[in-house]
Amino acid sequence: MRKTITLVLIGILLTSCNNDDYVPIKSDLDENLRKLVTTISEQNGLSYFILPQSDDYLKIPQDPKNPITRQKVTLGKLLLHETASGGNPKIDKMKGTYSCASCHQVAAGFSSGLRQGVGECGIGFGMNGDGRFINKNVPIDSVDIQPVRSPTLLNVAYQDVMLWNGQFGGTGTNEGTESNWGKIEENFLRLQGVEIQAIKGQGAHRLKINSDFVNTFGYKELFDLAFSDIPEKERYTTKNAGLAIAAYERTLLANKSPWQEWLRGDYDAMNTTEKRGAIIFFGKAKCYECHTGPALNDRSFHAFGMGDFDNSAKAVVLKNVDFDNVKKGRGGFTKNAEDNYKFKTPTLYNLIDNNFYGHGGTFTSVRDVIVYKNKGIPQSKEVTVENLAIQFGNINLTNQEIDDLTVFIERSLRDPDLTRYVPKAIQSGLCFPTNDIQSQKDLGCK
Repeated sequence: MRKTITLVLIGILLTSCNNDDYVPIKSDLDENLRKLVTTISEQNGLSYFILPQSDDYLKIPQDPKNPITRQKVTLGKLLLHETASGGNPKIDKMKGTYSCASCHQVAAGFSSGLRQGVGECGIGFGMNGDGRFINKNVPIDSVDIQPVRSPTLLNVAYQDVMLWNGQFGGTGTNEGTESNWGKIEENFLRLQGVEIQAIKGQGAHRLKINSDFVNTFGYKELFDLAFSDIPEKERYTTKNAGLAIAAYERTLLANKSPWQEWLRGDYDAMNTTEKRGAIIFFGKAKCYECHTGPALNDRSFHAFGMGDFDNSAKAVVLKNVDFDNVKKGRGGFTKNAEDNYKFKTPTLYNLIDNNFYGHGGTFTSVRDVIVYKNKGIPQSKEVTVENLAIQFGNINLTNQEIDDLTVFIERSLRDPDLTRYVPKAIQSGLCFPTNDIQSQKDLGCK
C-alpha cells in the first residue's frame, strides 16, 4: 500500500513538472490571478502572456523576409543610436546631431520623454529627453517634429503595422489597403511595419546611411557580417540599414518586468497591491480586451476620444501637415468612416518612464488615463459616439480599484533594466542619442 501511494505521488509530480505553466501557488491572490489569466487566454495558460528572452530569436515574432540574426541586431543597435547618421539635415550645422534614438531613447522607455519629440533642430537632452527643446533660431519648418506623440519601440515585435494609424506595413493588417498607400511606396516591399518604418523613417527624419557613411564611420565590417548573402555593391543601403534596425527593435522586450517574473513563477515579484491591480486589469476593468498577449496590445484600433496636439507652445503642428486627417487616426489612412478617430492599441510596458500619454500626449499620469476611461467623457469634440470603444465609461471602478490598477501598470509592467539594450559607444565616437552642444553637456560627453 505504501509503495502504491509513493508511485502515485511520483506520477503526480512528474505530470506537474511536464506542464510548462506549472508553478506552486503562494496565496489566494496568486491563485485567483492565475485562474483569471488562464481563462482569458482561452486556456492557453500563463505562457500566452510571457515575453521571450531577447536573444531567443526563434520565439520572437519576426518578418519572414527579415529573419533576426545576431549580426543584424548588433548592427541595428548601433545604427539606431548613431548620431552620425543624421547626415541629411535641412540646416547644415545640424549635421550629426540627431539619430533615431533622439525620439526613442532608453531613459523614456524608448519613447521621447516629451509630449512632442524633436529630431533635427532640437537642443539639449535633460535627464530622460525631457530637457530637449526646439531651437528658436531656425525656421520652424526646418524642425523635425511630428503631429502625434512618439510611440515606444518596446515590444514592437508584436505589431505588424506601425504608427498610431498603422499606415506602415505591407502585409497582414494592411492587406487590402493598397489604394491608400500613396507616398508610402516602401509598403510595396511587402514587409511588416517594423521593417517599413525603419526604412521609410530614414528619409522622413533626414538620416543618411549609405556607402559613404559606412566607410567613413567604420560600419563596413558590421554590414558585411550582417548581410554577407547580399552582393557587396547592393549591401550598404538604406533598405539594409532599416532591416538591421528592425531586427534590433524586435529584441526590445520588457521581459524583466515584475509581471513577467510573476508569470514565470516568482510570486514575490509583485506585492499585494500589484496583484490586486492585476486582478482588476484582467477582470472588472476589462483592460485585457484590448491589452492582451505578451505585449499587452492587440492588432486593432480603438477610439477613446483622447485629445490631439493643440498647436500651442507645448505642441507645434507644421503648416504642411494635413492635421484633420491626422486626427482621424486609422480612418485618416483607410478613408473608412468606421475607422475615424481610432488609434492603435499601445503596449503598456514602462509607461512610467515617459511623461505623456495618449496619441496627443494630453495626459501626464497613468492614473489620469484610467480615471478618464472610467468616466467616459471624451476630450475630443470631433469623435463620433458610434465610433467610441464599448469599454469607454462602462467599467465603474472605485477609487481603490483605480489606485490598485495604477500601481500594477506603473510598477509591475516596468522593466527596470532597459539599458542592457543600449550600446556603450557608437562607431563614430559621437555623443548619443543627441549630439548638439547642449546635449553634450547634459549627457556628460564630448
